[in-house]
Amino acid sequence: MADVGGWSTIESDEGVFTSLIETLGVKDVQFEELISIDADTIRSLGPVYGVIFLFKWTKETAGARPEAPLDGTYDPEANVFFAAQTIQNACGTQAILSIILNNEQPPSLPPIALGTELSTFKEFTSGFPPDILGEALSNSEAIRSAHNSFARASPFADETARPDEPSGDAYHFIAYTNVNGTLYELDGLQPHPISHGVCGDFAVQVADVLRRRVERYPEGETGFNLMAVVKDPRGRAKEIGDAETLEREERKRGAWEWENTLRRWNFVGFIGEMMKGVVAGKEQGGGKEYEAWVEKAKGETQKKLERRS
Repeated sequence: MADVGGWSTIESDEGVFTSLIETLGVKDVQFEELISIDADTIRSLGPVYGVIFLFKWTKETAGARPEAPLDGTYDPEANVFFAAQTIQNACGTQAILSIILNNEQPPSLPPIALGTELSTFKEFTSGFPPDILGEALSNSEAIRSAHNSFARASPFADETARPDEPSGDAYHFIAYTNVNGTLYELDGLQPHPISHGVCGDFAVQVADVLRRRVERYPEGETGFNLMAVVKDPRGRAKEIGDAETLEREERKRGAWEWENTLRRWNFVGFIGEMMKGVVAGKEQGGGKEYEAWVEKAKGETQKKLERRS
């Protein structure tokens, strides 16, 4: 994919996010998709560093108000890594880093090994206000290159789309994590980190906050995705000799690697050449046979449309 200095859109996918942080040097951490918002499901994943919530952004439900958020309270004095969102398409990676960089030394969980790249970035930006930190993040060539390496390859993608150009529904990522005993909501579109109070049981508390957020939407809205940031279960499986878990996780990693390879591959040329071969084969049988083949295809398409109707 051509790298023209912009940030490309990447998918909200556990394999993409896991491979992204590993590309940046983070070790022993992975992402797990959550299919329900309940404490037991979150606890079942083992040590959980935080969750990333993807939702359809609307002015009415986002809660971007200068005086107070719709839920929780602004904490401008919070001692957390918090970057303002200054560019389009990077909110997923920004939410990821909001959890990873705030859990280098968590009080009750195994520490996250950041690796050289992110450790250097965190040290360099220590003490930066959110707006300057957002600019530093957007200008990090290493983070941007890692992010863009997981964008779908397509000759039709516009990697430099303007944020003020309409492009259908807008989706946004935010992070929830426990920092120094407080549950924080870290949203780069907000002016400050949002505190949801003392964090006793992270799973219970974050599930309650997320349910309240989902309830702001009309009944039947399904434009949400939730992922947990957890410790890689393979290490524990090796320690206790859990061959079944280890095999399952290795299969999962293999599937992620294959899917990420497909994302980077541009199939347009292959499909074009394949269609040329099909058409050439039909033409060899004479024009009438080719026309009959086209008409048959049109008829099958029309039947499918009628059945859907």
